[in-house]
Amino acid sequence: MKNRNKILILDFGSQYTQLIARRVREIGVFSEVKSSSYPVEKIIDMKPSGIILSGGPETVTINSSQKVDKSLLESNIPILGICYGMQTIAKELGGSVVNSEIREFGHAEISNVNESILFKDINFSKNLDVWMSHGDKVETVPEDFEIIASSKDCNAAGFQNKSQNIFGLQFHPEVTHTDQGKKILTNFIFKVCQCTKNWSTSDIIKSMLENIQEKVKDEKVLLGLSGGVDSSVVAMLLNKAIKNNLICIFVDHGLLRLGEVDEVMSTFKDLDIDIRLVDASELFLTKLIGVTDPEQKRKIIGNTFIDVFENEAKKIKDVDWLAQGTIYPDVIESSSDNHNSSVIKSHHNVGGLPERMNLKLLEPIRELFKDEVRKIGKELNTPRHILFRHPFPGPGLGIRIMGEISKERIDILQRADNIFINELKLNNLYDSLSQAFVVYLPVKSVGVVGDERRYEDVLALRAVETVDFMTANWAHLPYDFIGKVSNRIVNEISSISRVVYDCTGKPPATIEWE
Repeated sequence: MKNRNKILILDFGSQYTQLIARRVREIGVFSEVKSSSYPVEKIIDMKPSGIILSGGPETVTINSSQKVDKSLLESNIPILGICYGMQTIAKELGGSVVNSEIREFGHAEISNVNESILFKDINFSKNLDVWMSHGDKVETVPEDFEIIASSKDCNAAGFQNKSQNIFGLQFHPEVTHTDQGKKILTNFIFKVCQCTKNWSTSDIIKSMLENIQEKVKDEKVLLGLSGGVDSSVVAMLLNKAIKNNLICIFVDHGLLRLGEVDEVMSTFKDLDIDIRLVDASELFLTKLIGVTDPEQKRKIIGNTFIDVFENEAKKIKDVDWLAQGTIYPDVIESSSDNHNSSVIKSHHNVGGLPERMNLKLLEPIRELFKDEVRKIGKELNTPRHILFRHPFPGPGLGIRIMGEISKERIDILQRADNIFINELKLNNLYDSLSQAFVVYLPVKSVGVVGDERRYEDVLALRAVETVDFMTANWAHLPYDFIGKVSNRIVNEISSISRVVYDCTGKPPATIEWE
């Protein structure tokens, strides 16, 4: 993907950094995330069209905090600072930042103070609804800067230096809660940075196919195919690029959904893709006996997968490449050197395996977000039931069973989850949801069946609606529907006495329970 416009995002540890990158790409321009500590000389050598400084959890009021390099602010590259990014600009250029007596978290309203190119065609007939998340604020702006927006409790909710193309916003234009936030970013990208749209599905596919063919030539590629969206799209992409030189391995770890093994195998065989099944379910179950900690489960499942995959790969001769369905959020979460960013979860598909296997690494969708992967998959004619099914975690049902995993619990959860998903599809609700599943709880509850008292297990139904998976609302499914699903589960699975519905958003909860 050469000769492209690029917006560089410097990450100061914000939970919204990935979201900024996605928004830029949605607008039609390539974006890339680097740590705030990334060397300035390398940034300048990259020749980005513009730079966005993310928010962050720190306070710029202490000397040890992260800061933007002053030489970057003097580089003539257009810069937009968001939240913490705005504050570090102010401090480095001689303004002042203080702890605010009144913090702003959540909804706020801003008014337009001075004309700004960022606000071109933004409707300020009334105050603009925005999303704030800050405890500090800019008290005085640097010399030659002017305030462009104010809120009730933050006089400098935005500032600019028009001659140097440096801008700051205390609010978050990247989140959907900010009215016209995407338009503000669009103005920065096209009117300030002078970018042109160059990030479309057809351009991405053409570039990736050329890149794969240039790298691989006539060599063989091995792919661990899970049947999930990412690995499936990689399989479709590689099949189009190198055809018979692709070999796929599908590892059954025994923690998949009901009927998933047969579905995946038949789907890809029908597509004339070389896929080979490895049944390692007993091995995984044995290693998980007595394990209750969720992160330990993840590590055991991930490490065992690597061992199984490696052993199977040794049976295949003359393979030169290992392909992985690594996507950009995996890379950012797993490899960020910004110590202020929280480690969300481990990703066993990011690095490590190739060194052990002595294979060259091929990650064709490494630069893409999930929504971009789906767009590419659609254009490559990936089967719809694969492409648009709800996300499923790599450790599978292993992290949807709270507490210890057993074959009996797996069987129960598979059946219950199948009831829930099938009813969603039958009632035309599945496609309106972003993710839905059942969780096995580590508690028992008293129930009555006929005249018999039962003390049995409890399941939770989880369904969410989200645009970006950074935040999510619990789905307001019809009461009659929830009742029907609950009745089916309790009546058809004798070891379940109670079904509950999770009505917690993200935040404060996560989407998955573990």
